[in-house]
Amino acid sequence: MLFGDGTDAGSGIARWQAPPDIPVRTARARYLPGGMMWQSGIVQLGLSREFDALVFVGNATWPATWITAILGRLTGKRVFFWTHGWIVPPTGIKGLFRNAFYRLANGLLLYGHGAKEIGIRAGFDPARLHVVYNSLDVEAQTAARDRVTPEDERALRRELFGSPDIAIAMCSTRLTALRRLDLLIEAASELRRSGMQIGLLLVGDGPERQNLERLALERGVPTCFTGACYDETMLARYTMASNVTVAPGKVGLTAMQSLGYGIPVITHNDADHQMPEWEAITPGQTGSLFHRDDLPSLIEAMRPWLHSPGTDAATRARCRVIIDRFYNPEFQRRVIDRALQGLPADDLFWLHERDEAITPSAAPPGTR
Repeated sequence: MLFGDGTDAGSGIARWQAPPDIPVRTARARYLPGGMMWQSGIVQLGLSREFDALVFVGNATWPATWITAILGRLTGKRVFFWTHGWIVPPTGIKGLFRNAFYRLANGLLLYGHGAKEIGIRAGFDPARLHVVYNSLDVEAQTAARDRVTPEDERALRRELFGSPDIAIAMCSTRLTALRRLDLLIEAASELRRSGMQIGLLLVGDGPERQNLERLALERGVPTCFTGACYDETMLARYTMASNVTVAPGKVGLTAMQSLGYGIPVITHNDADHQMPEWEAITPGQTGSLFHRDDLPSLIEAMRPWLHSPGTDAATRARCRVIIDRFYNPEFQRRVIDRALQGLPADDLFWLHERDEAITPSAAPPGTR
């Protein structure tokens, strides 16, 4: 049973429509100053006999979550917070406040191992910190991926840039200043100046679009702006026609989308300013990392992936295997089921297996 509010909170992201077989009850969200939010209709869940376990979005600034979690624990329910957790070590009053909130739960469902490591250092029991990663609709991605042929990729490169042999760096994201796509355009300009034939493909829309279009024109970088795209078939074509995804700012589900289609990802290496999904990138195998906001470093990170149009079969296989094994709904379901059963987290085993999965031997010769 899901509880939530389907109204748009101003994110600009298309609303999720629940399939008819998933029961959803309305819990209206009222946003308050300072990032706080009151969610009506959930406090009674803490006292309800209908549920044995409650899983909340782990936002410490939502008072209704505090109240419902406390009531849930007092009435014997298992309570979990699904959250990014810690990005930087908790300090000061804010850190104490967040840690007190997290301790209300029986366990945390975390997006990455970096957060778990910080939590352990903050005194949390490792067995209560379950790493569930993140995922997209892998089944839909796989179906769309299997329909794209090498001929389709060449045709799209010709359609977008006039040549089937051009190398493409892409990014699928909201076009906002935080994404630092201006840095990507500057990097592409320098690479073209050195003789590399490269085009940029920016999939998405946002407040920075006009500024980015102007900058690309000034720098002489051929750039295709597609606008927002939620069509999986087109996302598959755009991504697989590219050599690499470059996310100069934070990278989130963009990494899952790209790796799922077999395309490596480049982003910056500053963990304190990243999203958990960056952990899926293994430098030299499934992408590269560069020094945050450093143009020469970004250029050198991009260069190895742009020497030929398209991406080789071995790289595609390595990128896909990390999604197929770990960053998918089925893996998440298994981890969540384990947590709900009261079993300790076992992700250190999975972390070792993840590292093993992306060695060069994981890419069978001739696999596309």
